[in-house]
Amino acid sequence: MPALLLLDISSAFVQFLRTTTLLEWVAVATGFACVWLAARESLWNFPVALVSCVLYIFIYHRAQLYSDRNLQGLFIALSLYGWYEWLYGGRGRTELGVTPTTGREWLAGALFAVAYTLGYGYYLRHHTDATLPYIDSFTTAGSIVAQYLLTRKRLENWLLWILVDIIYVPVLWYKELYPTSLLYALYLGLAAYGYWQWRREMLAPVVPPVPANAGS
Repeated sequence: MPALLLLDISSAFVQFLRTTTLLEWVAVATGFACVWLAARESLWNFPVALVSCVLYIFIYHRAQLYSDRNLQGLFIALSLYGWYEWLYGGRGRTELGVTPTTGREWLAGALFAVAYTLGYGYYLRHHTDATLPYIDSFTTAGSIVAQYLLTRKRLENWLLWILVDIIYVPVLWYKELYPTSLLYALYLGLAAYGYWQWRREMLAPVVPPVPANAGS
């Protein structure tokens, strides 16, 4: 019995290596790095994200996850926009600070997610060979809303990422994108950390500058 179990584990590991490409490993590494940098509020998350998104265009196309493939193109545009916003989106073209999501943004995001999921999911189901068309469309819609909130440094973007990542993990494993599935499992931890880090930043008291002649 132990020998059979060891054989099954070995076979699963061989299958894991056989279905995993170097391209996916590089995409996983850059994807993890960009989320970690975002949680740390580092501007470097945007150029790293650009590299990861380009690689995932090819990976998702091969996996027939067309909505997620198209999402990478939008992520590239949002990363460029977010790069600018984090630098100059604050008052008086200053660095952008962490703020809560507005009611209008929540409403617009929810309406967009429902419309995109139903509309694009229907298209994928009836006009392509896409796998899991409605789930694929929902995770795409949720990712778009979360990424937009991240570009505006809205705190709750991390809560949306947690929801999306919970769905992505089993979907990507089912599609035999094993490293990417494990990456999204790690994203869950990073999203929780990002929420804690950004919330602490948002609630931190503002320390007024010390006058130059103080103590003289």
